[in-house]
This record gives sequence, structure tokens and C-alpha cells, in this order.
Amino acid sequence: MKRLSNFFGYLAIFLFILSFAIAFTINFTPLYSFDIGYLNIEELTGFSKEVIMENYRILLKYLNYPWITELNMPDFPSSESGLFHFYEVKRLFMLDYAILFFSGVYSFFFIRKKVKEGDKWEMIQPTRIMMVIPIVVLIFIFLNFNSLFITFHELFFNNDAWLFDWRTDPIILALPQSFFMHCFISVFLILEGGIAGLHFWSKQK
Repeated sequence: MKRLSNFFGYLAIFLFILSFAIAFTINFTPLYSFDIGYLNIEELTGFSKEVIMENYRILLKYLNYPWITELNMPDFPSSESGLFHFYEVKRLFMLDYAILFFSGVYSFFFIRKKVKEGDKWEMIQPTRIMMVIPIVVLIFIFLNFNSLFITFHELFFNNDAWLFDWRTDPIILALPQSFFMHCFISVFLILEGGIAGLHFWSKQK
């Protein structure tokens, strides 16, 4: 029974840190602002940085807020297929926030129980194992991000709506694959940092 409890506890911790890393990264607009210049997005789209950022914020509001049901970017028209894909992405955003909340609550009570019972040291080995996962993924990102990017979409979307045509969905020009690579790297760096922080905390007496 204790092994099962520990399994769900450590799973909750991992999911909490991962979902937090995702939520932080997708809302960290300075990363995209930097990439506009770094990836020459102004030249790709023909719009200024201010216009691109304005449309990007509109997109983020649509993806983040359940009560916003229509996406209307003034400078980037969207096809029906493109709008459907963003609707599916919105559902993933909501799923991530739900996981963040519930795993956070479970993790809080699990860790508090460990501390109260004097078993904080038991977290040392599991967190050491968990630290390996982000490292493996980061290596794969650097070696073959294109395959990871395709696999991610095939796993979470059961259609081809994510294959944008820039002529009907010019927003794809403002969201190059390299930007998503930077997002993936950010997520797994935060994940690694969060697990490492918990690991070293669990070693403290």
C-alpha cells in the first residue's frame, strides 16, 4: 500500500513540475519577443515587432481563457482548419492547467506527510531518477528535434490540421519550428531545475 501511495505521490510531483514548466513557458512572452528578432520573424511575416506581439497576445488570450470562444487575429487570417487546430491547442492548455491544479494539491499533501513522518529522505532516490528524464529528452531535442516535433503532434492530434499552409494561415510564419524548440528546451530546463531543487531539499536534515 505504501509503495502504491509513493508511486502516485512521485507521479504527482513530476506532473506538477512539468505542468508548471509548460504553463510558465507558454505564457512567458519575453521568450517570443526575443525570438522575433533572433529568428527574423519580422522579415518572414512583413510585420513590425509591435504588430506581431499584439497578435500573439490575442492568440494567448484565446488559448488561456475558457470564456473567449473565438480567435480573431486582426493581421493574421485563419482557415477553418487552422482555427480548429487552435481550438484543440486550447483544450490542451485547459488540460495542463487542470493537471497543474490537481497534481499540485496531491503533491502538497504527499510532501507534507513525508515531512511530518520524518521520511523526507525517502525522496532522494526517486528525485534522482526523475532528474534523468529531462536530460534524456534534452539530448533528443538537440539531436533530432524535427522527429520529436512530429511525434508530439501525432500523439496529441489525431488529424492533419496542425500542418499549416502559410497562404491560408500566415500565422505559421510568425511561429516557426525553432520557436517551439526553444519552448521545449525551456520546459525541460525548468523541469530539471524543479526536480533538482526538490532533490537537494530532500537531502537537507
